[in-house]
Amino acid sequence: MESLSKLSHDPLQHTTTLPSTLLSQQLHSIFLKLLSFSTVILLASIEAFFILHQWKPIFHFLFLCSFILFFILKIFLSKPPPVYLVDFSCFKPPSFCRIPFSSFLENASLFQFHDAESLSFMAKILTTSGQSEETCVPPALHYIPPKTHLRESIKEVHMVLFPVMEDLLSKTGLSPRDIDILIVNCSGFCPCPSFSSIIINKYSMRSDIKSYTLSGMGCSASALAIDMTQSLLKIHRNSYALVLSTEILSSGWYSGNDRTKLLLNCLFRTGSAAILLSNRKEAKKYSKYKLCRTLRTQRAFDDKAYLSAFREEDSEGNLGVTLKRDLLQVAGETLRSNITLLGSSILPLSEKLWHGVSILWKKFIDKSSEIYVPNFKTVIQHFCLPTSGRPVIREIAKGLKLCDKDMEAALMTLHRFGNQSSSSLWYELAYLEAKERVNKGDKVWQLGMGSGPKCNSVVWECIRPIIGESKRGPWADCICRYPIMDVD
Repeated sequence: MESLSKLSHDPLQHTTTLPSTLLSQQLHSIFLKLLSFSTVILLASIEAFFILHQWKPIFHFLFLCSFILFFILKIFLSKPPPVYLVDFSCFKPPSFCRIPFSSFLENASLFQFHDAESLSFMAKILTTSGQSEETCVPPALHYIPPKTHLRESIKEVHMVLFPVMEDLLSKTGLSPRDIDILIVNCSGFCPCPSFSSIIINKYSMRSDIKSYTLSGMGCSASALAIDMTQSLLKIHRNSYALVLSTEILSSGWYSGNDRTKLLLNCLFRTGSAAILLSNRKEAKKYSKYKLCRTLRTQRAFDDKAYLSAFREEDSEGNLGVTLKRDLLQVAGETLRSNITLLGSSILPLSEKLWHGVSILWKKFIDKSSEIYVPNFKTVIQHFCLPTSGRPVIREIAKGLKLCDKDMEAALMTLHRFGNQSSSSLWYELAYLEAKERVNKGDKVWQLGMGSGPKCNSVVWECIRPIIGESKRGPWADCICRYPIMDVD
C-alpha cells in the first residue's frame, strides 16, 4: 500500500495515463457491444440461409431457441454485480472534546446571549436526552463565546474526516488512488471548495475519480449515500467507492432563545464514519456484508411535513433549525410509507397476507380493529435505528414491535456518543460487532430519517464471521460497560 505520508500533491501526476480500472470498464463495455453485434449478425445469417435453402421447420425452431438463449445471456452478462461493504471505521473523538453537562451549562451561561429560561430549558433537555457525560463537541464550541467562523469549521472538517479515512484505508490495505468513487455528506456546512475536493486535495487522489458532496440531507444522508453508491456501482464496474459521513457542529450553534431551535445545541455531538464499498468480484472474499436492499422515500410534497424541521432565522436574526411539535407525527408518517414498501419486497408471504387481510378487515368489517404490523424480525436479525432522541427510538421500536434488545444499539450509541447525525448508524453497527452479535447469514437493517422529511433503509447481509471488533473501533475502551440498563 502506498504510504499516506508520501503521497505527492503534484496535480499533473498520473494524468497522462489511463487508470487500469477505467480501462477494464471500457474493455468490458466494448466486449459486450461486440458480442451483441456479432451474435445478431450470426443469427440473421443463419436464418437467411435456412430460408434460401428451404430447410425444415425444426431448424427454424433451433434458430428461435438460439435467439432466446442469446437474450438470456445478454441479460445475465449485463446484470449489475453485487455491492459489498468491505469495511468501515468510526471516529473516536479525543478526550479533550468531552463536554459534561455541568461544563455545557456553565459555558452557555457565560455566552451572554442565552437567558435564564433558555438555560433551564437546555438543562432539562440534557438530563432527559438519554446522553451520558462522555459525549463530545468540537474544540470551537468550548470557547467562550463559541468560535463559529469558517476557519474553525474547516479545522473541524480536518479533525473528523482525515483520521477516520486513514484508519479505514489502513484496515483495508488500500491507497487513496485505489478509490474510484468518493461521496461525502454533511448537512449544515457547505464549504467551497467542497468536502470531496478537500479530501481529494489532501490525499492526491486520481484525476478521474467520481466525487460528490451531499448537503442538507439531514440524519438520513449516510443511508442515502449508500443508495447513491449502489446506483453508481451499477454503471462503474470493478470499482471501489468511499463514503464519508459527518456533521460539522461549529457552524451550527444557535445563539438565540427560541426553544424550538435550542434542541439541536443539546442533542448533536461530534462523530464521523468512513465506509468502503466495492462491486469487484474478488471483494466477496474479504468483505463483511453484501448489500441486499436500499429504499428511499420522502414527504417533501406535503407542506406540514416539509416545515416540521426547517433551518431559518429567528426574530433577532439568529440562524437555527426549528423543530415543530408535530415532528414525531410527521416522522411516523414518513416511516410508515418506507416500511410498507420495504416489507413488500423482503417479508415472507405469510406476513404480507396477514397485513393485507387486516387492512381489508378494518376497511370493510370492523373499522375499530388494528392493522396487523408485519414482523420484520422474521427476516431481520439486527436493527440500527435513528438516534434522534430516546422518545423517537422508542416510538419507532414500538411501531415495528421491537423489544429492548433490538433498540439497544441505538440507545447505547445515543448514551455514549449522542446524536451524531448521519454517522450514528455506523456507531450502532460497530456496537453490534463489538458485542459479537452479528453472525454469518444475519441481516442488518439501517434506518435513517432526516429533514425534508425523508426516510432511507439499507439492508445488509453478513457474509463472513466478524470477530475481534471489541478490541478496536470507537467502543474498544467501553464496550464491557454496556448495555447500561438505567438510561431512563
